[in-house]
Amino acid sequence: MLPFPFLLRAAPSIARASSWRLRPPALAGSRVRPLCAPAAERITITFVEAGEDVVVEAQVGKSILEVAQENEIDLEGACDGSMACSTCHVVFEQKHFDVLPKPEEEEEDMLDLAFGLTDTSRLGCQIKVAPSQDGMKLIIPGSG
Repeated sequence: MLPFPFLLRAAPSIARASSWRLRPPALAGSRVRPLCAPAAERITITFVEAGEDVVVEAQVGKSILEVAQENEIDLEGACDGSMACSTCHVVFEQKHFDVLPKPEEEEEDMLDLAFGLTDTSRLGCQIKVAPSQDGMKLIIPGSG
């Protein structure tokens, strides 16, 4: 038996012009999720790794740690982003650091354990990429 026998009954001209021809009539008025989501917004981030600038594209909404790992940047993230270590420590430029949300107390506690801590240090797992960060530069401490 065919999976959609109702398709055989639809007139060819109606089937071509109608969006319900690919789903059962009971679902004809329902909303259907598109097969392909629109392309996600992307920005450019520069990681300074071992003194070398590495420019990558980053999807808005992902964490700095995820972006680094997707682009084979040496940012460890030993706890897989659960804020139980400081191995995803990055240093921001002042202008980008100033617009970040304030760190939670748990993040500040982890940062106290970080190598090469500065006034503009944050954990990469806690910072989500935003459109306003386009063109920012992040330094990975101790990567050289």
